[in-house]
Amino acid sequence: MATFKAIRIDKADKGTTAALTQFDDAELMDGDVTVRVEWSTLNYKDGLALTGKAPVVRRFPMIAGIDFAGTVEQSSHPAWKAGDKVVCNGWGMGETHLGAYAEKARVKGDWLVRLPDGISARDAMAVGTAGYTAMLSVLALEKHGLTPKSGPVVVTGAAGGVGSVAIAVLSKLGYHVIASTGRMSEADYLKGLGATR
Repeated sequence: MATFKAIRIDKADKGTTAALTQFDDAELMDGDVTVRVEWSTLNYKDGLALTGKAPVVRRFPMIAGIDFAGTVEQSSHPAWKAGDKVVCNGWGMGETHLGAYAEKARVKGDWLVRLPDGISARDAMAVGTAGYTAMLSVLALEKHGLTPKSGPVVVTGAAGGVGSVAIAVLSKLGYHVIASTGRMSEADYLKGLGATR
């Protein structure tokens, strides 16, 4: 039986425990694509799951991690073959489906996105789920008619992952961005990303 390293979260008498362990291939959940995970990110939700500070994990044992970039090892899904470079985020990974903090993940092929040419797995996860969420937000605003000429855009939670990327993207697109944060010590950082105030 093949095993691999994973950060496993287990139910304990008082809360949960998290540890780096060996995980058995046979314990992987249903899915039609097995991916060798190369990079992941540490999201707020991952921090909550690993520390047990909030009830993020819905099944045990759980492998933490809500996103990954990696290389397909095996696939019975028609869109993917061994060697394909892919990205996955969301879909309950790290909550109800075994997640990304492991050397392997098995997921449904429909959850995967092809890693664009010229972007490494590391670079994709530098942007990660926070960047993906920020960009979806920007696209939704533009779909509803927002343009740089519409006036200032306020980004709340500006010093967080989603907020930081949203500021950078919006300012690059020519928007007048106002950053809202409770941490004034982050003002220079936020201005460096493109916030005007």
